[in-house]
Amino acid sequence: MRHAAGWAFVAVMAALPVLAPDPYMLAVLTLAGIFIIGAISLNLLLGYTGQLSLGHGAFFGLGAYASALASLGFDIGIGFGWRVTVQPQPVWIGFLSAIVVAGGFGWLLGRLAFRVRGAYFVIITICFAQVLRMIALNWIELTQGPMALIGIPPVTLWLPGLGVTPLVTKAQTYWLVLAVAVLAFLLVRQIVGSRIGRALVALRSNESLARSVGIRVTHYLVVATVISAGIAGAAGSLFAHYVRIVDPDVFLFVYTVTMVIMVVTGGKGTLWGPVVGGLIFGLIPDLLRGRAPPEAQWVLYGAAMILFVMFLPRGIVPAVAGLWRRA
Repeated sequence: MRHAAGWAFVAVMAALPVLAPDPYMLAVLTLAGIFIIGAISLNLLLGYTGQLSLGHGAFFGLGAYASALASLGFDIGIGFGWRVTVQPQPVWIGFLSAIVVAGGFGWLLGRLAFRVRGAYFVIITICFAQVLRMIALNWIELTQGPMALIGIPPVTLWLPGLGVTPLVTKAQTYWLVLAVAVLAFLLVRQIVGSRIGRALVALRSNESLARSVGIRVTHYLVVATVISAGIAGAAGSLFAHYVRIVDPDVFLFVYTVTMVIMVVTGGKGTLWGPVVGGLIFGLIPDLLRGRAPPEAQWVLYGAAMILFVMFLPRGIVPAVAGLWRRA
């Protein structure tokens, strides 16, 4: 029943460009969808392992830069008269590069950061994101620094009868983001239902007990971080090829906060939590635009978040599920 309802929801979302072909709304939903993918990735860490990463936007930014640089090509010096030259690659290689690079940094961060817990882990993740932002800002030869990488090509796909086609219309980009979001959702669902997922939930509930029964805590935390980082890198790649410009601000703390809000208000540790929270808090700013002064928009946004946390502390999805069971 739940699977049927989920696929029905996907079908409705897929039909939106046909039923309501408003370019502005499709653009808003596309951007919200990109951050929902990021929230899905963060939920694997925050929801299923209980580890709060406040530097998760770093993986998003790494994916954006890796995909953009692979697609544009680059030529940089690495010392001793040596240079590294990469010719512009197809966008799908950039997309895969984003996943690999973000996942690799996820492995590195996991191996280093999971030696500590609690506030120390949070501090390490914040510093990780800030260090990457400073590198992007100052390594001008590679990243163009504050001048940004521009002219990033759109995603291209091979379509029957059309050949290799750039996805430039709002509807095409929307469907691409929806497809990647569905794949990310299915991947996380598969992981949660597997041995890895059961180990993650066990260590979230009681890490000492999980360790005592033979669960390799650090190993599973690193695995979760690598997968989570890879999905966030995919979201960053989509963002880069959607806006077609990337600058160091892609590492800003606000992107991580946006993902955390989506996960917590939707219901951390639930599969649908990031989706529901992402749709609500991805659309609220644009629903308020034009209906309230700019200063009031953020006040209303913050008030909505506070009300959700106060009256639905476990999140929207667990609250609705509880009401459904009692009905």
